[in-house]
Amino acid sequence: MKVEDKLKLFKLYDFYGKLLSDGQQEILSYYLNNDYTISEIAQNLNVSRQAIKDSITKGEKKLNALEEKLNLLERFEKLEKKLNKYEKILFDKKED
Repeated sequence: MKVEDKLKLFKLYDFYGKLLSDGQQEILSYYLNNDYTISEIAQNLNVSRQAIKDSITKGEKKLNALEEKLNLLERFEKLEKKLNKYEKILFDKKED
């Protein structure tokens, strides 16, 4: 998985992770928050690597589907950009 894709998945997990099943939350937490490999997760949970890969894929699809419907991450990022723009303007004026 590319770094950009993993970063997006991490952000989506932050927004929507609680809407996943407990198992998907656990696996994605290992994968994203602890930076475990698929093999390491499979070994820790005593399941196959394929089961972990499938769970990550299904979790990723569900997170993307939630974002398509709700657009919370997109709206947050737009607000964040505006805030940064306004902070820059505000701090630039204070320096004058």
